[in-house]
Amino acid sequence: MSQRALAALAGVIDPELRRPITELDMVGPIQETEDSVSVQIKLTIVGCPAAQSIERDVNEALAAVFKNVEVEMTTMTNDERKALTLKLRGDKPPKYNPFADKENLTRVIFVSSGKGGVGKSTLTVNLAVALAGLGQKVGLLDADIFGYSVPQLIGVNQSPTQVENLMLPPIAHDVKVISIGFFVKDNQPVAWRGPMLHRAVEQFLTDVFWGDLDFLLVDLPPGTGDVAISLGQLLSKAKTLVVTTPQHTAAIVAERSGAIGLQTGQEILGVIENMSYLPSENGPIEIFGSGGGDAVAARLTEISGKQVQLMGKIPISQDLRISADNQLPIVVSDPADPAAVEITRIAKLLMDSPRGLAGKSLKITPS
Repeated sequence: MSQRALAALAGVIDPELRRPITELDMVGPIQETEDSVSVQIKLTIVGCPAAQSIERDVNEALAAVFKNVEVEMTTMTNDERKALTLKLRGDKPPKYNPFADKENLTRVIFVSSGKGGVGKSTLTVNLAVALAGLGQKVGLLDADIFGYSVPQLIGVNQSPTQVENLMLPPIAHDVKVISIGFFVKDNQPVAWRGPMLHRAVEQFLTDVFWGDLDFLLVDLPPGTGDVAISLGQLLSKAKTLVVTTPQHTAAIVAERSGAIGLQTGQEILGVIENMSYLPSENGPIEIFGSGGGDAVAARLTEISGKQVQLMGKIPISQDLRISADNQLPIVVSDPADPAAVEITRIAKLLMDSPRGLAGKSLKITPS
């Protein structure tokens, strides 16, 4: 009776859940004739931030099939929301951490630094957006509880959508984002101790609907404190990417952030040297010295007993600073900028790094 309408609506994707609205039971009664259709669309909550885009997409999809289209936007009942939550969770219990499951193939990457001010968060945001631009499904967890900056750097100003006990993270540049900054009013400082910090980052893993991801990038706070230790325990299969600058004093501190990951079981993925040099017509100018990234990679190789590579050197870029102030990642605003080019190259290296399959069932049946 309404097969044409349902077929058209199957192409409408919920921007938060990234699934067809027909699979999410968001389509209500449909009345269809040869030339006309009326349909009810059920949003997850009152004030759903995706309401306008869903209504637009529904109208466009139906207008391609019918001359006359009428769309009524309503809201799910409590029972319907509960059913949706159960569908999204599947057979997993509440407070389930999908990234701790050994069957999960998401590549979890901690981005760490020994101290603040080395550009770690700006780099993490741009790497996440670069990976998404390369076709990867990416999540970004801002674990810097005290110094949260990811919402500003990526340009997100909306809070997560709450559906029952599940949070739907905002999406910017095709990256799913969660941060304590979404829950703090008027730039208030966060004054929490160990147990509350652990609970906060744990909720970001268990209460957020991340869906199927290729990469989860975690912006760690600088140093070697409670959050890094908690996440190391919660995400034991993660790998660590260490950010430093060319200065040897910064490099000495950066070694510690890699070493703490080794203590909690994380493999060192590599080292990135940020603010490496200033490009000029006469060649690179090493404003902050040289060799810091190489020194960190060499030292972590010695400590871990495995080869740790220097994955890239990101040049100093005024446009990178300007893009961050404008809340637009430079890999989007100016992909030809030397810093953006190097960040994208590093993102491609991350994609080429092998997935760990140890402990995972390959589901192969002998013939």
